[in-house]
Amino acid sequence: MIWGGYDPTPKKEYVIEKRVAIVTGASRGIGRAIAIRLAADGRHLVGFARNAEQLEDLRVEITAAGGSCEMKSCDVGDGAALAAAIEEIAERHGRLDIMVNNAGITRDGLILRMSDEDFDDVLRINLRSAFVACRTAARPMMRGRFGRIVNIGSVSGIMGNAGQANYAAAKAGLIGLTKSIAKELGGKGLTANVIAPGFIESDMTSALPAALREAVLPAIPLKRFGTGNDIAAAVSYITSDEAGYVTGQVLSVDGGLGM
Repeated sequence: MIWGGYDPTPKKEYVIEKRVAIVTGASRGIGRAIAIRLAADGRHLVGFARNAEQLEDLRVEITAAGGSCEMKSCDVGDGAALAAAIEEIAERHGRLDIMVNNAGITRDGLILRMSDEDFDDVLRINLRSAFVACRTAARPMMRGRFGRIVNIGSVSGIMGNAGQANYAAAKAGLIGLTKSIAKELGGKGLTANVIAPGFIESDMTSALPAALREAVLPAIPLKRFGTGNDIAAAVSYITSDEAGYVTGQVLSVDGGLGM
């Protein structure tokens, strides 16, 4: 049976023997930590981001540690370019096994002051790009009868957050998108899950006012902000063979904030 122009019959040979993993927003923060961990897990890591210089730094670090990787400068906000980049990787390597949609932006502001542009930009980068990537990656994954789709959500998409109507809406949308994909593609050997970080030390959270950071900390039962490695460890598990019976789930990695 042909699905979307792809024959799902398992391929007997691959151009590359390692499982191929794409991570968007791989140049810094959570995405960088995920990229490094997946390469350490023995995956062939393909990092997508706009900043070519930061991607080169990542390539050097992974290669120096003995990992297998390549980098691709890509604006995930350009759906056609993103789809073409994913298709090129899958075709060249003869496979695509793991798709991690991590790229995201914020345009925070109270709803009465939030512009249509700020709302649309956040949904385009944080939600629509994930939709395009999932749709594109699903085809070679179906052909290989194996796939791990991981969408990086947020505790804001579960709880909501004042001043983040656009960001929370996008991250909540990721949950619905992921659960729908899990139901549609489970029979083809694919899993789809959301990892929902809480407050993670990153460029995004470091820009928060000190007063806000101090106000949030007491609400976290573990009394600390998370790290990129905390998220990377969760992604490592959810993309492993051991997680083959886990799909359609939202795994909160938030120190207990969302309880």
